[in-house]
Amino acid sequence: MATVQLINDNGAWCWFQDERALIDPVTNTLLVGSIPAPEGPGGEARAGNVEIAVVDLATGDSDVVMLHERLETDDHNTAALFIRPDGRYLAVYTKHKTDNLTRWRISSAPHDATTWDPEQTFDWTELTGGRGVTYSNLHHLADEGRLYNFARAINDDPSILVSTDDGTTFDFGGKLFTRPKIGYVNGYTRYASNGTDRIDLITTDHHPRDYNNSIYHGYISGGALHTSDGTVVGGPVLDEQAPSQVELTTILAAGSEFAGATITHAWTTDIRRAPDGRLAAILTGRAGDDPENSNFSDHRFFYGTFDGGAWQVHHLARAGAALLPHEEDYTGLVAIDPYDLDSVYASTPIDPRDDSALDHHEIFHGRTSDGGASWDWTPVTENSDVDNLRPIVVPGDPATRAVLWFRGSMTASQHYGCEVVGLIEQR
Repeated sequence: MATVQLINDNGAWCWFQDERALIDPVTNTLLVGSIPAPEGPGGEARAGNVEIAVVDLATGDSDVVMLHERLETDDHNTAALFIRPDGRYLAVYTKHKTDNLTRWRISSAPHDATTWDPEQTFDWTELTGGRGVTYSNLHHLADEGRLYNFARAINDDPSILVSTDDGTTFDFGGKLFTRPKIGYVNGYTRYASNGTDRIDLITTDHHPRDYNNSIYHGYISGGALHTSDGTVVGGPVLDEQAPSQVELTTILAAGSEFAGATITHAWTTDIRRAPDGRLAAILTGRAGDDPENSNFSDHRFFYGTFDGGAWQVHHLARAGAALLPHEEDYTGLVAIDPYDLDSVYASTPIDPRDDSALDHHEIFHGRTSDGGASWDWTPVTENSDVDNLRPIVVPGDPATRAVLWFRGSMTASQHYGCEVVGLIEQR
């Protein structure tokens, strides 16, 4: 592989907003969103900036653009990015449930991230009762002429903003799911779209610390929500009434057995869709977790595929103990290559080749030739003196493979000394 390249000297991201990074093939430019923390370069004066690193892939030159100064130090606030049909960039971001505003900015010129128009906002207060909003996920369906932004808002359910002018303005579009809230929030959802007429998603019941989650799949098409086999669920998607996610297709049930271990408290990690319609998803769960005596020491990664007929879910790799002591289900995560669904990049402190313990989370490249039943693993990082966390394989240009992650020390979503790095090469 190519040499690891520094993208941003202070930054991290959560994994429930997308796209966090994009390649613009028109200018051969990489855009990477992240949030700096007080432990990194710039300290408190820079902490909480909403930033986009802009990398010229031809020269390797990198600049950092600030969209909002000191919004809030929290990796959940990373901007979701979209390249509009007119070539201008859209960046949408929120705080982490500490106010009620979805914010966005549009670049002033096509394919140019150096200058941006003033920030705009959508105020959720009347809809949420002032309980806050989190996350941004942008998915454009050309056949509808509609840009969806999925956020966590009303009742802490997945909720929808829509735009019919490519993000110049947004209006409330309804709720995706709803159910009585248990614990912190409802439904952690990951999305993947074909850009034309369909948005696929995987989701949970609640937060895994509060509930023994299963994982469900469905998709949006023709203004309706469907199960995996195409059965329509509930009424129109753009409506304030919404079904429960349990009406979707269960792809990993709580209590499932894998290699003699009982899997509980599942969580969603990644989903990607190939041009031929094939889907791949990454799921996590606790293994052998005794509710009366849990030390959260054994998490597992799972790889699921759907070929239009049925879901097949296979054990992928061990994920080790909880990444943070107060977040029982955080792991290093896994990213699927959006242009090669048989290829994944995993962050784990357990070597997937022999299950030996490592000193830090390392990045491994996995490849399958049998739909995920078996994997060949190659180390991307080795003998690191810090953790390597939360990889992304960047979409936008099928000719370029850009694998990003952040490395350093993380003690909370609000405290980390990490830098964003990547391996970038032609396929």
